[in-house]
Amino acid sequence: MIFIVVKFPVKPEYVDQWPEVVREFTDATRAEPGNKWFDWSRSLEDPYEFVLVEAFDDGAAEAHVNSVHFEKMTQEFPEYLRATPKIISRQIEGDDWDEMGELQIG
Repeated sequence: MIFIVVKFPVKPEYVDQWPEVVREFTDATRAEPGNKWFDWSRSLEDPYEFVLVEAFDDGAAEAHVNSVHFEKMTQEFPEYLRATPKIISRQIEGDDWDEMGELQIG
């Protein structure tokens, strides 16, 4: 699968509305064939940074970056951001989350 983490540095004046800003893009991406997950979190160290963790079946990420909603995102998101997002994108083995071996509950 393709595993991607992106850090979005949001301008302070937009941080409270960020979940609504990304809602349409998030919903459209989650509906794509081959999308495994598309989950937003907020950084504990930087209250103006949101972290996106996403995964796609092999080959599905290309369709994602060529989608209409991705193109719309590239046009609309810059107005809300302080800087260019940072990304890690890697093809990895597996097709879902594994349980953490070092910490077992129950």
